[in-house]
Amino acid sequence: MKIKKLTLTTATALLLASGITTANAQQLEVTVTNLTQGMYYTPLLVSAHPASTSLYALGQPATSALQMMAEGGDISGLSAMLTTANANNIENPAGGLLAPTMSTTAMLTTTEGNDYLSLVAMILPTNDGFVGLNSWKIPTEVGTYTFTLNAYDAGTEANDEVITGGGAPGVAGIPAAPGGDGGTGGSGVAMTETNTNVHIHPGNLGDDDLTGGKSDLSNTVHRWLNPVARVTVKVM
Repeated sequence: MKIKKLTLTTATALLLASGITTANAQQLEVTVTNLTQGMYYTPLLVSAHPASTSLYALGQPATSALQMMAEGGDISGLSAMLTTANANNIENPAGGLLAPTMSTTAMLTTTEGNDYLSLVAMILPTNDGFVGLNSWKIPTEVGTYTFTLNAYDAGTEANDEVITGGGAPGVAGIPAAPGGDGGTGGSGVAMTETNTNVHIHPGNLGDDDLTGGKSDLSNTVHRWLNPVARVTVKVM
């Protein structure tokens, strides 16, 4: 993850010179931008939490709470887990889906010990794809930090690319194509998932047949290359 730190303001410099620290409690402005052409994010979960907590682990099986989010956009399980850990959470800052090219901002006040930032949201239309930031150490130095995020595959469902209206954990198929640009009649791209651990998403394949073929997704609308999101964090 490449991080770009912007120039500190004069006010920031004065704070640092006076010895004031934000280690125990911080004010964060977290802005997430959808960089894709035709993909949508379900309601985001943004959290500042302790080091002992994480939302997922690459190369490890997804938890049931992560599966709920990745297959159906349900963040309640992850939010409950974070609440139990006394995390500071913001749910659904966009007030619904975050459309392509759009941004949303969450204002987050952290409490002592919640020194790590995470965020997740399902990506639609996919079977179990999600955008994620997992346990990024929040800087104590006031300033603005910008970086990009990849799309991940929860490994819990085959990427059949068939729109079924489902979304319940363990039920095959894509819940919806929010842009109204999905197809019908796809026979299925993949029927099994060979990598059942959390991993980098291979991307949608799609096809050019919206009433048949293997996929219900468009190969000119629903494909992407990583990264899929930009995050800007202002530490105040």
